[in-house]
Amino acid sequence: AAGTGVAVREVACLANCKAGLSAAIFRRGCWAYVFGGLGIASGSDLVAGARLFAGSEDGFLPWRGRPEALKRGLVARIPHPDMLEDFE
Repeated sequence: AAGTGVAVREVACLANCKAGLSAAIFRRGCWAYVFGGLGIASGSDLVAGARLFAGSEDGFLPWRGRPEALKRGLVARIPHPDMLEDFE
């Protein structure tokens, strides 16, 4: 993702073993997205998806324009913890 404005962090495990290679896309204060069934070549799709997400005005990853690997590989969409402040 060098030169794209997208930060990449390696984590030990997303506990999504049955879905193969997995990745998550986060944006501060917005929903997070987890994808599975990714191939080695999906890195460019993840960068494209992250850039699309960064440009969204409503804090959601738009369906339109989303790379195919991120359409069929969506595992979960998770609310940002700040969205749950009043939840007890």
